[in-house]
Amino acid sequence: MHIDKGTDGIDVDSQFVELAVEVFSMLADATRIRLVLALREGELSVNHLADIVDRNPATVSQHLAKLRLARMVTTRRQGTTVFYALTDEHALQLVTDAVLQAEHTVGVPRHHHERAEG
Repeated sequence: MHIDKGTDGIDVDSQFVELAVEVFSMLADATRIRLVLALREGELSVNHLADIVDRNPATVSQHLAKLRLARMVTTRRQGTTVFYALTDEHALQLVTDAVLQAEHTVGVPRHHHERAEG
């Protein structure tokens, strides 16, 4: 017996599977993951993001352009400064879940990171 839909109602042949692949492909980069995490608190400029993720602004701009094309971030210009913000919480939730799962899998207690940072 072949079952096409799971208990969540998603058909294994859903037309959205390919879109999901694009989302995962877009997030399959450490710099882009860090950018999504940095933007969780709100909008930031390219230079501020570059400082946070320890990359040069040109590299960060290229990554942000990809995230913008994927509609994961939006832009706002103020003078010559461009600010970026997450468009919704879906990308952040995927990233957060993946990072937390990795921490859990490796067995590093969350409080260990918090003490080391504080």
